[in-house]
Amino acid sequence: MIKLDISMALFVYLLVSTIFILIVWAFFNFGTKLKTFGSDEKYIWHCSICMLTYVDSKGEDISCCPRCESFNEKIKDDT
Repeated sequence: MIKLDISMALFVYLLVSTIFILIVWAFFNFGTKLKTFGSDEKYIWHCSICMLTYVDSKGEDISCCPRCESFNEKIKDDT
């Protein structure tokens, strides 16, 4: 029979638990890809009153700021 004192038993328990958690973390972390936010420049708005940058996916020429509720017009580039 193997003689095991309390400190060695606690060490083995923590070691096995840590290895198990690392294996589970690696399985779920490397098994999924990171979701990236694909922002198109036409959906990004900048409020001229409160300077908030926000996303409005309606794609219209005028957007309402969610913070100060002012209307912002999309700047058109003629380049």
